[in-house]
Amino acid sequence: MRFELRAIAQEGRVESLDLHALDEASACEQAASRGYTVLTIREKSNLLSLWRKRSDRFPVLLFSQELLVLLNAGLSLVEAIETLVEKERHGDFRTVLERIASTLRQGRTFSTALEQYPNAFSPLYVATVRASERTSDLAPALLRYVAYQNQVDAIRKRLINASIYPALLIGVGGLVSFFLLLYVVPRFSRIYEERSVDLPLFSKLLLLWGQAVEGHAVVVIGVLTLAVAALWYAVRLPAVRAAIEAALWGLPAIGERMKVYQLARFYRTIGMLLRGGMPLVAALEMGTELLHPILRERLVAASRAISEGQPVSESMDRNGLTTPVAMRMLSVGEQSGNMGEMMDRIAMFHDEEISRWVDWFTRLFEPILMAVIGLVIGAIVILMYMPIFELAGSLR
Repeated sequence: MRFELRAIAQEGRVESLDLHALDEASACEQAASRGYTVLTIREKSNLLSLWRKRSDRFPVLLFSQELLVLLNAGLSLVEAIETLVEKERHGDFRTVLERIASTLRQGRTFSTALEQYPNAFSPLYVATVRASERTSDLAPALLRYVAYQNQVDAIRKRLINASIYPALLIGVGGLVSFFLLLYVVPRFSRIYEERSVDLPLFSKLLLLWGQAVEGHAVVVIGVLTLAVAALWYAVRLPAVRAAIEAALWGLPAIGERMKVYQLARFYRTIGMLLRGGMPLVAALEMGTELLHPILRERLVAASRAISEGQPVSESMDRNGLTTPVAMRMLSVGEQSGNMGEMMDRIAMFHDEEISRWVDWFTRLFEPILMAVIGLVIGAIVILMYMPIFELAGSLR
């Protein structure tokens, strides 16, 4: 990521700096190493930075897989990190690994080293490593995290893949509609401009639109471009996204599936933390950020009840954090004392349920979407040719 800094140079003058760094802390360290005193810092946001933002993320999953292989090969943790430093070609990632290795050489723990880079390593990852340090089983903890992340990515990719074809249909349909409205309709309106034919209302409106585009093409295209840009900007605002999400949660079928999806991810996370040796209440607090704000409030109440000694299954069910299947499996987990594994099974069951629902929804939604797009394009074409039908009728 790129950051813009205002800093005081050694000579005492205030300068603006443009630095590339993994996070704000790294950018400040770069400036300090050059003798600057940082006054303000902000992330530069433009289309290019938004495009590159994903590629600038630290590859935590790949890092965990490579580190796991090196540890299983018999290398110590410091040697494994140093090996990863030698092979890394990305400058920012290499800097992060070098500083982690330096922290480890100072005798500090691995989790402490990771905490220095919150933009690279999530609190969940740090908590997983910290739990493993109590029992000295870092390799199994990394293996659990890799399996967890692969399962989470699998269901996310399934949802993304299911949305590609509908998005493609909407995009193509929109382009065809814009082509008709911005290119074809203006030429039809020029043909009919001098004809005194009594047309239906919608045909008149369509031809008026064509005349407006014909006479003020730059203005119309500029307004449409600004409208699209404003819509894109509005969708990125947290308040707007929260409102859209709240509206989706209010829909009976979709809202219920969104809840099941979040609960599946939540149970998978808690299961991994429990199998890593973390206490249940602490694990529940760690999983709070994975839930919708409505469910977070319920989780706080459930955690309070569990800490007071009430059964987990009853506390979760009373606060709406279970499904009928999850409720039964949590009860079995309490009786067997293997709550971590049982939560993993709950997550697997709900992941399969989500996958089946996505398959069913896409099979139903795609033909409906194609029919709607066909109706829209067909309506535009019919309204364009309606004057011809009227003219043909007037010649009889």
